[in-house]
Amino acid sequence: MNRARFDFTGAQVLVTGGSSGIGHGIAQAFASAGAAVAITGTRAKASEYDLDLAAFEYHPLEMTDSAAIERLGERFPRLDVLVNNAGANFPGGRNEWEPDAFEASVAINLFGAFRMALACKPKLAASPLEGGGSVVNLASMSSFFAVPIVPGYGAAKAGVVQMTKNLAVAWAREGIRVNAVAPGLIESNMTAPMKGIEALEKPPIDRTPMGRWGTPSDIAPVVVFLASAGAQFMTGQTVSIDGGYSIA
Repeated sequence: MNRARFDFTGAQVLVTGGSSGIGHGIAQAFASAGAAVAITGTRAKASEYDLDLAAFEYHPLEMTDSAAIERLGERFPRLDVLVNNAGANFPGGRNEWEPDAFEASVAINLFGAFRMALACKPKLAASPLEGGGSVVNLASMSSFFAVPIVPGYGAAKAGVVQMTKNLAVAWAREGIRVNAVAPGLIESNMTAPMKGIEALEKPPIDRTPMGRWGTPSDIAPVVVFLASAGAQFMTGQTVSIDGGYSIA
C-alpha cells in the first residue's frame, strides 16, 4: 500500500476533542503510530460516549475553563504533540449573531486553543522528539470563506490561522513547531445535521472538485505528518484538506 508510516513510539500526544469526529480519527492515527494518546471531551467519563475510547487516557474538559486547561497542561510528565482540535458552533444552541453567543463561540474555538498551547508550552519545549515538540491547530474553510450562519465560529477559525503564524514565529527558537490544517466538508457530529438536506449539502459538494464528503481518515494522516520529523522544516503553515474546495 502506498501509505506513509510514522513511528511515534514513546511519544506523548494530547488531542483535545478526541472523543469523536476528526479528533477521534487523529487520536487513533497517533495511537496506531505507537504514541501514548490522551484525549479530552465534554462528558464526565469516557464510557459515556458511544465510541470505544479505552485506548486513550481520557480527561473531561470545557475549553472555556481556563483553570482546568492550565491544570491539564501541567499534569503530563512529558508532552511531545498537542493537537488543538476541540471546538463547537452554536454554543448552547444559541444564534451566533447574538453578541453573547458570538463571544462564546470565539472563546471555545480560539481563546481555549491559545490557552491550551500556552499551558503545554514548557513540556513541548522540552520534548526530545526528532523535529521538536509540535502544535497542530484545527482551522477550517470558514477561516477563509464567509459562513454567515456561524459568524463567531468563522471569526475564531480565521483567528486560528493567524495565531498559528504568531506562535510559530515566537516559539521557533525554543524548538516548537506550530502548524494547522483547514478541513473542508468532513463527516462529523458537527456536520451531521447537514446530511440529506439538499440546500445545505449540495452547494459545498458541487463546489468541491472531488465531489464528495471528506472523512476523519482524510485529515488524520496530514496531522500526523505535520507533527513528525518529516515536517521538521515546516512551521506557521495552514494546510487545506478540502477536496479542492478552496481552489474551485
